[in-house]
Amino acid sequence: LLVCILNLQSEGGAVTDESPHLSSCCQLLEIILRKGLQQTVLGLIRKDYWHWLEQLPQQDSCGRLSQLSMAIEKTITCKKVITSQGRGRYFLRLALNRRILGNVVQHLLHTPKLLEWYDPAVSILRNEEFMEPFLSLLLVLSEMEFSLNIQNSSFLDESWMLPVYETYETVPCRELGMVLRYLGKRVFVLELVEGSQAHADHFVRPGDIIDEINGVSLRNACNGQAGIVLQRLKGKPLTLKLIRWLNSDGTVYRPMVKLLKALQQENPKFQLYPKSQVSMEEGATQCLRDGRIVYIVKYLGKADVGVFGGKEVLQQGIPLVLDQKLPGKSHLHFEEQHSEQQGWKANNSCPPKTEERPVSTVLFDLKETHVICIEKSSKQELFQHHYPEISCVGRYSRSDQTIFAFCVADCPETPEACSFSCVVMRASSAQECEEIVNRIGEC
Repeated sequence: LLVCILNLQSEGGAVTDESPHLSSCCQLLEIILRKGLQQTVLGLIRKDYWHWLEQLPQQDSCGRLSQLSMAIEKTITCKKVITSQGRGRYFLRLALNRRILGNVVQHLLHTPKLLEWYDPAVSILRNEEFMEPFLSLLLVLSEMEFSLNIQNSSFLDESWMLPVYETYETVPCRELGMVLRYLGKRVFVLELVEGSQAHADHFVRPGDIIDEINGVSLRNACNGQAGIVLQRLKGKPLTLKLIRWLNSDGTVYRPMVKLLKALQQENPKFQLYPKSQVSMEEGATQCLRDGRIVYIVKYLGKADVGVFGGKEVLQQGIPLVLDQKLPGKSHLHFEEQHSEQQGWKANNSCPPKTEERPVSTVLFDLKETHVICIEKSSKQELFQHHYPEISCVGRYSRSDQTIFAFCVADCPETPEACSFSCVVMRASSAQECEEIVNRIGEC
């Protein structure tokens, strides 16, 4: 916990939800507050730290609980958290914002009836040796400035990980133009009606969750509830709070994966793209498949590279494919390739062969044990290779750093007579290219 606090302090300024160390700090606080918490004999209702927190104003007789009481009342009335776990987490975030976390534990220490919920042999809260340094750390946290978005709490029941939470404001209009789907007591945007206000604004994306409309929470919503709220607000400016399915780093927000997968199973035409664009060709670089992010890349082709599958072969094999797929290169580039291929022929008895197929947009799925390449339009599987078959992977050094390739053994079961092929692809950006190469290289 001390390390987490020091990391938070080293960031400088107020601690926000974007802090990479916030989640670890909150998880450690929760672990300590749960450690040694004794359960009832029958165990019908599992005790959590929230259960003693909500009783603290009634059990503590010191009479100085106004801030604590207000925080507990705000937690009880919050409609976005349903479970005791969610309420406890909401309270901890609220206590950090209001700088009262140290006071909470101090009040617990002189409330024996609630302190007895903890096993003295296990609990830090009932161990004098550990309690004093723990309380000191809580007081340090109470001195720090936290600026956490308390509205972003609809997934605290499931996880400490927070989604990207954004506000969409729109002018009064007759129809907003969003097709909604109710799943898991949440309101998902299934699609945008072309020509509608939401479509024109390019802000809401299919797969996002509408968390609030003009301050009305839609957590735990029943079918039609969002429509009722929108009908009541017809002709008025709207402020929608959106939970994004995509994290700021481009990965899928993990607690939403099962829900998004269920949406895809129910609606085969449902597509997820990182950006709100009309088509995949206009900029989407990833999509969701079987609950995982897969890359949308260009498959340029492959070429036989002989019996050597080392990394140095990539810089010779890639130009063979580019000669066939990407005409119009400069004379200098051609001369470089020509000289490379002369050396190539000296080391290989047969001239290299390239695949005769057009450039196509594909879904490139990096699974735990193998890679799969599926043509986007036809859904046809082009190839799959297990990682042991891949001898090397790397980027093309003479391009804009978006072209990458890997060598695969054509006959891994008979290594003494094995030859290799160089598979060439183009990513949407240099950053994504590097990410793909690193992921394959680590497997």
